[in-house]
Amino acid sequence: MAFIDRERELAALEKLWREKGAQLIVIYGKRRIGKTELIKQFIKDKPHVYFLAQRIRENENLRSLAEAVGGRLGDDLLQRAGFPEWKHFFEYGRERIRSRTILVFDEFPYLAEANKGISSVFQAGWDESLKGAPVVLILCGSSIAMMENETLSHKAPLFGRRTGQIFLKPFAFEEARKFFPGIPFDRCLEFYSLAGGNPSYLNRLDPKRSVGENIVDEVLQPEAFLYNEVEFVLREELREPRNYFAILKAVALGKCRIGEIVNETGLAKGILHKYLFILEDLHVIRKDVPVTEKNPLKSRKGIYGLQDQFFKFWFRYVLTNRGSIEGGKLDGVREKIEADFLGLVAENYERLAVDIIGAHEDRFFPIDRAGRWWDRNEEIDLVALNEGRKEILFGEAKWSLRPVGIDIYENLKRKAHSVDWHVSGRKEHFCLFSRSGFTKAMLERARDENVALFHKDRLIEP
Repeated sequence: MAFIDRERELAALEKLWREKGAQLIVIYGKRRIGKTELIKQFIKDKPHVYFLAQRIRENENLRSLAEAVGGRLGDDLLQRAGFPEWKHFFEYGRERIRSRTILVFDEFPYLAEANKGISSVFQAGWDESLKGAPVVLILCGSSIAMMENETLSHKAPLFGRRTGQIFLKPFAFEEARKFFPGIPFDRCLEFYSLAGGNPSYLNRLDPKRSVGENIVDEVLQPEAFLYNEVEFVLREELREPRNYFAILKAVALGKCRIGEIVNETGLAKGILHKYLFILEDLHVIRKDVPVTEKNPLKSRKGIYGLQDQFFKFWFRYVLTNRGSIEGGKLDGVREKIEADFLGLVAENYERLAVDIIGAHEDRFFPIDRAGRWWDRNEEIDLVALNEGRKEILFGEAKWSLRPVGIDIYENLKRKAHSVDWHVSGRKEHFCLFSRSGFTKAMLERARDENVALFHKDRLIEP
């Protein structure tokens, strides 16, 4: 598996390594997001003990820990005898670790499953033993809820002890492109529309084959690596996933407003809100509001979407076709995906417009915030703002085989009049994004009216 990017996270870890005194670092994020690879890159040239907890009895994990510690420190007796209790590990660390050493506990939530009081045990061990030792203690886990509850929450015994934390997120599109060097923008966006920014998923894809072939081989087989992946991820977090699955399926199929989700799932509004809050906390869904909203948290215009691109793909195409997939009727499933997949890619291109504009800020103005805008009747793919300068940028993105013409531009200008933001005295800018270029008439209009044109992700001169 290729290790790509994560420079910012590695730099943060290196900084903590160089600082004096003991360090306690929490690293967490969804399953297969690259936490372990990040840690291994960080510790590979440094003295360390790496321990991977397992879903086994506590005394068995303690024995495995002793083998790891004894193997690294050359203590054969410890390897044979083991640690009878956790306090013996912390006392051993205080007495035997004399030079800067990294101690990694990967999948820390598995320890918490076996011992509900493990956070209190680690808090006591840190306060009484390791805090004064030359150690960098890393606690890592894939269960976001458990890691936050056990290590980061103000109610957690370890609260206030950490000196750093990293919530590892999926790669953005530009980072994900690095997995496919030399591959055209179009195909990279197709791969991203399947796998999102999860490095483990991206590494499964073969750029020499079409996205359709990759979908069949890696997703649409009951034995395939990604076929049950979403269920595995959600079961890390949720004890009873049935209602959550119904909600996520509804959102993936475009039911994005509260009323629509209620109608689709049959859940009462009060119960639905509870589930949505939990899914937001787990970074599975996001709530978007129009970018011009003055109080986003209080806005009633919020709509919901799936944060993880592979989740969106899976709920849209796999969950709804499970019977056909497991019955071996893949031709029909593939036809459905091929008929709809271009729309999914187009959705991602619209969202990507925000990142493309961010890379070309100098063409416009310093951007305070950017995102989508909508009201009951209209929607604009991109609106970027600068409050102090009262400057606003409107953009439209079209992932179509037809070149973008003047009609798209005129319609964008018409919709811009509906945006109630510093209507008097604002300075307006316009831009268009196109998969297939622009008509000759649009190129001429862009020159006359200083409209920025992007062919895929590249700013062109009309």
